[in-house]
Amino acid sequence: MATEFHNLQELRHSASLANKVFIQRDYSEGTTCKFQTKFPSELESRIERTLFEDTVKTLNTYYAEAEKIGGQSYLEGCLACGTAYLIFLCMETRYEKVLKKIAKYVQEQNEKIYAPRGLLITDPIERGMRVIEISIYEDRGSSGSSSGSSSVSGSTAR
Repeated sequence: MATEFHNLQELRHSASLANKVFIQRDYSEGTTCKFQTKFPSELESRIERTLFEDTVKTLNTYYAEAEKIGGQSYLEGCLACGTAYLIFLCMETRYEKVLKKIAKYVQEQNEKIYAPRGLLITDPIERGMRVIEISIYEDRGSSGSSSGSSSVSGSTAR
């Protein structure tokens, strides 16, 4: 049932957006950046539950790493204060480095796992760290009978 796509460009050009699924933030343990691992029913025919959960758990691990406060964070803060924050013009923070690692991970997941199944994950930083957005694409040739269902249904994040 799922159409095979071989890369992200092919997915975007030869398929039409059918739906979007939003994985909400999990605030059960406070305000740290953590996303729910509950498997959305819209993805049942598209991807295995374990692959989805592994992706979200890995993202949660990366965000926990980014928010961890240690000696390096303390040193960055002291250097920032001592240089009137001019140090950040020539130095990347540990947090920024982890965000780049997350962007690379999302890109790899899209290329290897999600795009071949007609799915596309949007980096959470692009959505204000509020949700993980997963776009569901359908082959344009098979969307003739479902032209009315191409809008976002049910789960919206605002």
